[in-house]
Amino acid sequence: MNWLQAAKERQDELVQELQELVKINSILDEDTKTTEIPFGNGPLQALEWLLAKGQKEGLLTKNVDNYAGHIEMGEGEELLGILCHVDVVPIGDEADWTYPPFSGTVADGKLYARGAIDDKGPTVAAWMAMKLVKDAGIQLDKRVRMIVGTDEETGFRCVDHYFKQEEMPSIGFAPDADFPLINAEKGIAELVFSHNKVGDATKEQLLLFNAGKRPNMVPDLAEAKVQHASAQFEQNFQTFLSKNQLDGSLLMEDSRYIITIKGKAAHAMEPEKGVNAAVYLAAFLQQELTTETSKQFVDFIADVFYQDHYGHQLELQFEDAMSGHTTLNPGIVSYDVSKGGSLVISMRYSVSYPFDEKITEAQRLVVKRGFSLDIQDDSKPHYVSEEDPFIQTLAAIYRRHSGDTETPLLSTGGGTYARVLKKGVAFGMLFPGEQDVAHRADEFVVVENLVKAAAIYAEAIVELAGRK
Repeated sequence: MNWLQAAKERQDELVQELQELVKINSILDEDTKTTEIPFGNGPLQALEWLLAKGQKEGLLTKNVDNYAGHIEMGEGEELLGILCHVDVVPIGDEADWTYPPFSGTVADGKLYARGAIDDKGPTVAAWMAMKLVKDAGIQLDKRVRMIVGTDEETGFRCVDHYFKQEEMPSIGFAPDADFPLINAEKGIAELVFSHNKVGDATKEQLLLFNAGKRPNMVPDLAEAKVQHASAQFEQNFQTFLSKNQLDGSLLMEDSRYIITIKGKAAHAMEPEKGVNAAVYLAAFLQQELTTETSKQFVDFIADVFYQDHYGHQLELQFEDAMSGHTTLNPGIVSYDVSKGGSLVISMRYSVSYPFDEKITEAQRLVVKRGFSLDIQDDSKPHYVSEEDPFIQTLAAIYRRHSGDTETPLLSTGGGTYARVLKKGVAFGMLFPGEQDVAHRADEFVVVENLVKAAAIYAEAIVELAGRK
């Protein structure tokens, strides 16, 4: 069966379905979430859209308490899982987008939208793969189940709930990362650094500091309110912006400065690819502030995170051959002179990281800086040996379709649903050399690669679940 040709013949259908899905704003919605709708209307609408597609094809579908759901075909005792998600991260500043982020605009061979590559594009490619196999009449001796989550970007609560009630696949893959495949996923810890010192609002210079909405995104905007600034404050700010090639603004309001710096969003697994507005704002204020509480807060951010994504100042740095460097992203930074401040950090740590030892040492060091460190969440690393026949099968399928015999198997600092499986990996759909634009403005998917991924996933289904 020529799966690539079959996928090409249905390219228009593939693009149209993806456009339908990306037009649903499926960001976690705190305003509409309830006990019955755990993540708000948007994520639920996206889940229901996909389940309705499954029902229309005559496949078995199930909605598990509006947390997650599945579409299933085939028969047999064993279960192959394809784990996807339809929730997306916030869009940031819409002015940074060339096309509206929920439009699904196709231009120059690319489809632009929030979720285009993370993870609605890969989800629709995998869904097309299931339809290609079904329509080809191929007999399966395993059940193939697409499991669709709605809370991947904010904590995996969807699949945690799902697997309390539903069967765990014996093998599976998540089309939510890179080809050839990812068999090593770093641990993901959410760390909270708290600065509980309350200052005198009449004397302290820093009154407010806010940046970021999610730990797993590099903040692209940071804002602070400052009083009792020096006469050179405005001039120094413009010099700092020019030196660092940044955009920012200063406004005077009731003898206080409202100061903002604009950065560049990126995924927390690759903080070096973004420009962390919070860290740069702290680096500027470090030069300007002299009052005790204010300076202690910005000193900590600038000393620990300015031009260092690896945590050297807190002895958190570590790397291994399996998964590379441990990285830290200050994703949410907040400060109120009358309440104190905090940083929520997304730490992506290496597979062999000595976690307890490193965290204990960091907790000792932060106390000296007037902070405390708590672990808010910790998802352990995930690793499947590249010698496993399952891994070898998927890698061979990718290499047959791509002609790429050079690219090694990969590790990632991102967290995919593969880590919740007993034997699972992330399998595409970014191809080697492609720009990773997940969590950024102007997120897109290359239409040609969307088609190619559908063909790869179709062959994977047949190889892993087809009747021998």
